[in-house]
Amino acid sequence: MRKEDCFYLGRIVTKYSFKGEVVIKLDTDEPELYREMESVYVEIGANLVPFFIEKSSLHKGNQLRVQFEDVYSEEEADTILKCGIYLPISLLPELSGDKFYFHEVIGFTVVDANFGKVGQIVHINDKAAQPLFEIDREGKEIFIPMVDDFIKKVDRENKTIEVETPNGLIELYL
Repeated sequence: MRKEDCFYLGRIVTKYSFKGEVVIKLDTDEPELYREMESVYVEIGANLVPFFIEKSSLHKGNQLRVQFEDVYSEEEADTILKCGIYLPISLLPELSGDKFYFHEVIGFTVVDANFGKVGQIVHINDKAAQPLFEIDREGKEIFIPMVDDFIKKVDRENKTIEVETPNGLIELYL
């Protein structure tokens, strides 16, 4: 499985028992959607390796306690500790309205209520304190915080996102 065909679900954060169980911290607002999974892809080095789930249960909010097939000791669990967990994009629940997944808005055009057409989203920077749209405007990079108050409309059909940013934010980059 190729990483670009998957979405990041979370990370194995700790071992749970001496029998190889691990705890996955899920990167989702709806952890209950992932309680009944049959398998996941574990990022080992540069590869995504399928791991089949024997049993799982929700654990402390957004965490999932998992027993993988063929992982039955602390030593075996150590080999996957801190690894990323991925699922195929096709398994994402469909969103509607102004909710969106980061990967689905790449290539959308951003239009500001005051400024007009800003440019095209080339990346979502989620490493900052808050996620940012990275927008290309004729070779110049513009960053707009992904704040609910700024995002006015997501138009999937026309591949546009309408925003209303504070005066001068976009001009700062030009």
